[in-house]
Amino acid sequence: MKINIKIITYFLGFLLIINGGFMFLSACLSFFYKDGITNELFLSGILVSVIGLLMLFLNKNHDKQINKREGYLVVVLGWVAMIFSGTIPYILTGTIDGFSNIFFETTSGYTATGATVINDVEVLPEGILFWRSITHWLGGMGMIVFAIAILPLLGIGGMQLFNAESPGPSTDKLHPRITDTAKRLWIIYVSYTLIETVCLKFAGMSFFDAINHSMSNIASGGFSTKNASLGHWNSNPLIQYIVIVFMFLAGTNFVLSYFGFKFNFKKIFKDEEFKIYLFFILGFTFSVALILYFNTDFLMNYESNFTRVEGVFRHSLFQVVSIITTTGFVTADYTAWSPLLLLMFFGMMFLGGSAGSTSGGFKIMRHLLIIRNGILQFKKILHPHAIIPLRYNKTTVSSEITYNILGFFIVYMLSFMVGTIVFAFLGLDFESALGVSASSLGNVGPSIGSFGPMNTFFELPILAKWWSSFLMLLGRLELFTVLIVFTPYFWNNR
Repeated sequence: MKINIKIITYFLGFLLIINGGFMFLSACLSFFYKDGITNELFLSGILVSVIGLLMLFLNKNHDKQINKREGYLVVVLGWVAMIFSGTIPYILTGTIDGFSNIFFETTSGYTATGATVINDVEVLPEGILFWRSITHWLGGMGMIVFAIAILPLLGIGGMQLFNAESPGPSTDKLHPRITDTAKRLWIIYVSYTLIETVCLKFAGMSFFDAINHSMSNIASGGFSTKNASLGHWNSNPLIQYIVIVFMFLAGTNFVLSYFGFKFNFKKIFKDEEFKIYLFFILGFTFSVALILYFNTDFLMNYESNFTRVEGVFRHSLFQVVSIITTTGFVTADYTAWSPLLLLMFFGMMFLGGSAGSTSGGFKIMRHLLIIRNGILQFKKILHPHAIIPLRYNKTTVSSEITYNILGFFIVYMLSFMVGTIVFAFLGLDFESALGVSASSLGNVGPSIGSFGPMNTFFELPILAKWWSSFLMLLGRLELFTVLIVFTPYFWNNR
């Protein structure tokens, strides 16, 4: 079976046009703020859009059938195309030095990782800051899912694309038609973004900061318009609590959000993954808060004990939610609190949010099913002839899904270990290598060691930046989607 090159190229062209359109939007904002880079952003949009239009025009007579292999290729090449085209605004404006830095920043944007090489973001023009946030926002739910929502216009069936793109071990459907599902997901996505923007503006942020942080937050990204991230607003607890709420929502399965909009809260609280997700957040928050309050001098200068209690709880909750949902916003340097807390936060990098959310990482559902499968093995040892099915939400989980999750776990940990070894080989110390590998693969953003929450990734060696970028993409597309492209049998004509 030959690969349908034309439909792949056609689809990539369509994605580039979308990317170019958002560059025009950045140019409009740049013109409004008169930041001096309007022409460069406008030219970026023209270049990317023209390339996209040429790809559409030259491949308009394509076979509209798309199989699984082509679906995977579209997803992987689509993200690569978006990343490379997304570097053009940085190149033309000259706001970031060196292509390695530009590529790292752009990859971190589209993969919603949030790691940055920019030491002083506050001096950047508004148009570029807005473009950084847009890369988060587009990458958060996934450009491919967005495209699926309007695939009927192209006359292309999108099930294969949705299966390749959608995060998590299973894909819940809100509606029998895949395009309607994608539309509903994006309506929720846009709604959350607008609601958070209004809330943050009301709480005291400027409109520019509010829209940027909302786009970054809902995408579980982490790019901020301030050097101190959300620590810039430590004097305004309301802003930080609003961000916490939306980080939590973005890390929740968007299917559950859909039920929430339909006021079907019973369905939400019956979901096993949601309950475990909530349990992890509350459990880690109270553990961190207690250790922070009794074993450190954090916020000891506060005059009121109540004020310190609130501050300790807020900072603990913020960091825990941020790391578990892989958002990456920070309000304090958690690496300086205590070695025990540092170890706890490092462990949280491997949790990830819910399946079907914008979070990266391993995902709560996978952890839950692996633990349950382990418990079942103990039961089967005692009762070898008993048939004991693995269940999730009172539904039997097929052995195929179980094997897929176990395989994913092995590949994830191998990727983490190989990633750590490569970083160590490239000159990073042991702690930094562990942290950057876990952070890149899990799309977390802040790391530990030399690249903690108060530091940027600017000092990362050039080759390490490219390796980190690869791990970000690998983690974002759920490992198998990327790695399968490098297997020989993927390319065999059968």
